[in-house]
Amino acid sequence: MAPEARHLIGVDVGTGSARAGVFDATGEMLAAARHDIRIWHEPGGMVEQSSADIWAAVCAAVRQAMAEAGITVASVAGLGFDATCSLVVLGQGGASLPVGPSEDPARDIIVWMDHRATAQAERINEGGHDVLRYVGGRISPEMQTPKLLWLKQHRPRVFAEAWQFMDLADFLTWRATGALTRSTCTLTCKWTYLAHESRWDAGYFRAIGLGELADEGFARIGLEVADPGTALGAGLTPRAAAELGLAPGTPVGAGIIDAHAGGLGTVGLDGDPAGNLGYVFGTSSCTMTSTEAPVFVPGVWGPYFSVMVPGLCLNEGGQSAAGAAIEQLLLSHPASAEAAVRAAERGLALPAHLADLAAAAPVPVALAKGLHVVPEYLGNRAPPSPIRVPARSLPGWAWSAMRRASWPSTSPGSAVSATGCARSSRRRTRPARPPGASSSAAGRAISGWSASFSPTRPAAP
Repeated sequence: MAPEARHLIGVDVGTGSARAGVFDATGEMLAAARHDIRIWHEPGGMVEQSSADIWAAVCAAVRQAMAEAGITVASVAGLGFDATCSLVVLGQGGASLPVGPSEDPARDIIVWMDHRATAQAERINEGGHDVLRYVGGRISPEMQTPKLLWLKQHRPRVFAEAWQFMDLADFLTWRATGALTRSTCTLTCKWTYLAHESRWDAGYFRAIGLGELADEGFARIGLEVADPGTALGAGLTPRAAAELGLAPGTPVGAGIIDAHAGGLGTVGLDGDPAGNLGYVFGTSSCTMTSTEAPVFVPGVWGPYFSVMVPGLCLNEGGQSAAGAAIEQLLLSHPASAEAAVRAAERGLALPAHLADLAAAAPVPVALAKGLHVVPEYLGNRAPPSPIRVPARSLPGWAWSAMRRASWPSTSPGSAVSATGCARSSRRRTRPARPPGASSSAAGRAISGWSASFSPTRPAAP
């Protein structure tokens, strides 16, 4: 009898959903499924999620993908996770702890795009710490040490009671295997772990006000570190196996950040990974380059050693509002609600519905009738460094979503200095604003102009 074919399961947890794919040994995807996850947006740039909700979505997606693939549990040779670089806060025994003023313990995740720790990031940057060389010279409020400092200062009881602080990908592997091993990818890119030296910088943590984490030997943020894909523990625990619909003991690899998982598949597609640029697009976007020797570029994250391609250094740039900007643009259209209903009737998300219509049209631009004014929410597509943007001019979704930048002040009406990691080879300019006119006023004027040029409400496609 021929041996049973072997299959692999990949789980990808993004900002809005959890996806699972079943693959054969050649890499062909046999089936995929997705389940949405909840997200809460609060004033002050706060964005939160629930680890229990995400785990439930992961389990549902894996079960559905397995059913659609029609394979046996015994044929699954391994399981891997990638996820957004969000911060999970757990109490003793893995109990969820509330990370914000809602006091809801289910909301135990500070999402990657959360900017509550802007002031903490600025104070850290004032110290000029050596580890900051590996994040382009300035740490982002979306990284984990500013968020930990915010928790200590604003949620001291939660900080003190926390048993583990985890990146989301590490939470998923812990939930699957019970192993507290962290990924080189998550710790190096988001926690200031020095992978090229296999160590934490205790002096940095003491200097910024998180000395207790160093005094504890970093037990709450990562004692054991493994490269992505390394087999963890004894594989799936009986509990996790039952929830996922898989066999206990199924091997589970150390996780990786979602963008880096996409980057790994991209730069390794053709030829030398160091000769390929990875561009990963979702709610945000990432541009990723790999080099044999470390390269330090002001304003660009990295070099991170062996976090994506084993043995190579990674530099990373990108934008927060990428897919999120497209979503906002679609939702701002007066016909979006009607179009969303038509998309739902087809079982598709609105962007997928619109993409199908465009693909079927001989001249896609002909679908747009009349004059459409496209708002330029964030100015240059890849902002040069530095730029000055009035905080009051940014929509709430954009303000909370901006990443890969450092901000000295976020008070309404203040100016913020953004250090963009992605560089633009050419700069776009815009007409000067009339004296005394704010960006928000300009936005209202554009909305008025758009209305005046639209004699009839556009129909939904």
